[in-house]
Amino acid sequence: MDHVPLDDYVLDVLMPDLVGHDHSPSAFLVYVALWALLYRAGQRSIAVSLQDLSVRTGLSKSAVQLSLRTLKRRGLVKVTKASATAIPQYELVRHWLRRRIGEKRGDSPPPQARGRR
Repeated sequence: MDHVPLDDYVLDVLMPDLVGHDHSPSAFLVYVALWALLYRAGQRSIAVSLQDLSVRTGLSKSAVQLSLRTLKRRGLVKVTKASATAIPQYELVRHWLRRRIGEKRGDSPPPQARGRR
């Protein structure tokens, strides 16, 4: 059985933030599902349909759509489409990695990361 590693930040900060603060446990499930798909594919972005995300998470398609809206609003997911009817391409935005690299170099965190937990 393969294991998918998660950054500590995802469990220690992102989960309580999405579930507790945003009251959106479904957004956390969608984020983890995308994380697993991307990790297994070894890619930075992946095309996946709402139906596939719905099946993978056990959520309805409308719950997946709402979750993706939350993740986009929070700047955690980038979504691109080649055309209006194309399957969306998803990329996770892991802002905490840029912050860690900046801290190691002595730079300040990016403006959007300041003030967040």
